[in-house]
Amino acid sequence: MKRDNRIAWINRLLLPLLNILTAFAVTAVLFWLIDVNPMEAAEVLLYGAFGYEEGIGYTIYYATNFIFTGLAVAVAFHAGLFNIGGEGQAYVGGLGAGLAILMLDPTLGAWVFIPASIIGALIFGGLWALIPAYLQAYRGSHIVITTIMFNFLAASFMVYLMVHVLRDTGQMTPQSELFPTNSWMPFVHDVAAGLGYSIEASPLNLSILLALVCAVLVWFFLWQTRWGFAIRATGKNGSAALYAGINPKHIIIVVMCLSGALAGLVSINELVGYQHRLIMDFHLGYGFGGIAVALMGRNHPLGIILAALLFGTLYQGGAELAFEMSNISRDIVVVMQGLVILFCGALDYMYRPWLIRYLAPVPKQEELSGVAV
Repeated sequence: MKRDNRIAWINRLLLPLLNILTAFAVTAVLFWLIDVNPMEAAEVLLYGAFGYEEGIGYTIYYATNFIFTGLAVAVAFHAGLFNIGGEGQAYVGGLGAGLAILMLDPTLGAWVFIPASIIGALIFGGLWALIPAYLQAYRGSHIVITTIMFNFLAASFMVYLMVHVLRDTGQMTPQSELFPTNSWMPFVHDVAAGLGYSIEASPLNLSILLALVCAVLVWFFLWQTRWGFAIRATGKNGSAALYAGINPKHIIIVVMCLSGALAGLVSINELVGYQHRLIMDFHLGYGFGGIAVALMGRNHPLGIILAALLFGTLYQGGAELAFEMSNISRDIVVVMQGLVILFCGALDYMYRPWLIRYLAPVPKQEELSGVAV
């Protein structure tokens, strides 16, 4: 195997695996410190995520959200942009999806409602990302700062709308009226029942298919189109891309709108597929979790799907841990996520020099001299 291929194998597979194992090892130490048997905790976590049909449904349901936000972060990252605004973009995307349903005639069919809600989520999520993109491209504002600020702006904006504008009449809870039943994204267990199969009910719905389609489309866009080449070239070397005739301002606008649109699709899974109404804080955790998913998946759609499944496992398994073990709260999921982010992000290169040195060493000079040029 050539050295470049070995390095690629190390970066894409071995390094993320070691980072994840390190995060789990530190988690095991934390369990031991709070008098929890790490092996028993692991068994409970895995059983909660994959031990029964309902648990599997919840795991994939959570993973669907992380696929959307992971893809959103990855698209921006390929252009050299760090989109921290997935939380706000997902939240406002939910507004677009909800308004698209609530403003249409309730007698229309699902073939109108579901595409309309998807388009609404894409447009609103993309427009919310457009403002930070414009500030970065034409005013020099840093994308990290503006997207973080827009998360808080989205939260305040949605609180106002849910309390004073969209709240269902006669309800104290800040939530909209129930969506028409013909606008709901079909549940997987209902689809299976229609095909003659019986599986346990869970929130898992056909949004998982939308997430997988988005993953394929992102791969095709980034690696098989001229726009994708321009985006990756800008991310690798902005000066060289500019010299080659690529307009970085246009790239920033396009990439951030696409990133925000992908994040907005979280609302299709959460609101159209499960909650069936606009509610507050349906997005919490998925936007920031998407950063870790993208980092762990090496910003590739296939890696993001696998990383999203891991985070879905942590979400569902963590809930089982909190239920079964009295001295563990659901906050342990946040701790595990933080450790994965730490080792896959901040400490990503902790193992890399050692792995490169021993698994992909630089050829000796005398070996190179014998190679024909």
